[in-house]
Amino acid sequence: MQIRQATSPREAKTFDTEQLRQEFLIENLMSGPAFTWVYTHYDRMLIGGLVPGTAAVTLPTYDALKSNFFLQRRELGVINVGGKGVITADGTDYSLEKLDCLYLSRGTKDVSFRSSDGSQSARFYLISTPAHAEHPTTLMKAKDSTVVELGSKEACNERTIYQYIHENGVKSCQLVMGLTVLAPGSIWNTMPCHTHDRRMEAYFYYDVAEDARVFHFMGEPSETRHMVLKNEEAIISPPWSIHSGAGTKNYSFIWAMGGENQSFTDMDAVAMKDLR
Repeated sequence: MQIRQATSPREAKTFDTEQLRQEFLIENLMSGPAFTWVYTHYDRMLIGGLVPGTAAVTLPTYDALKSNFFLQRRELGVINVGGKGVITADGTDYSLEKLDCLYLSRGTKDVSFRSSDGSQSARFYLISTPAHAEHPTTLMKAKDSTVVELGSKEACNERTIYQYIHENGVKSCQLVMGLTVLAPGSIWNTMPCHTHDRRMEAYFYYDVAEDARVFHFMGEPSETRHMVLKNEEAIISPPWSIHSGAGTKNYSFIWAMGGENQSFTDMDAVAMKDLR
């Protein structure tokens, strides 16, 4: 488990490209049948990835958590972006096809992950936040999520948003999670952009073509910066930062938030004229 400290905007504006990437970019999340975790001190979110085989991989605890088991004081959201997989939580099996989401309650002790087919591995993206109460472990299929169509072809940002864990969907303590799929010919996400000082956010870009890249924009609205990402890389977005991107082709991404509230529409819009 890698620990990332919080960085102030005053520090961030002095970083070169390599420093920006070291602080905010998460590479090699889907590196194989062992968990990869990054613990960020922004709202103490954990960002992880796992590509299991057909043998079950058990979720361990870590010394950094100082807990008896991983979910003793935490909740966990998982979205599968690969082949069919199974998550077993305290003896109950949950089958996840591509884009299905599972919320795991605080207090869940025994959790394991496996792929249903060794030739098409599941690819589990995981987000965990601190939890103060227990909500039911819940599986939400992509087709049952709240679906919102946004953007337009003219603005090159036609996209479909799938909301899973949020105030009007799967219940949680503070975790908010869903994904966005851009239509062919569209490249922009979250533009016009915004900030929300009440909560941090993480983006995980997936289904990015091998010969494509996503230019992710961050920073204060008056001091924007960018990083270039390839498929299955994630970005930590501080509460003070915008979070937006443009791809050389259409792509998809998972968004997840943790912090003071769960209102999806709680955002401080930034006018185009104010971006620098």
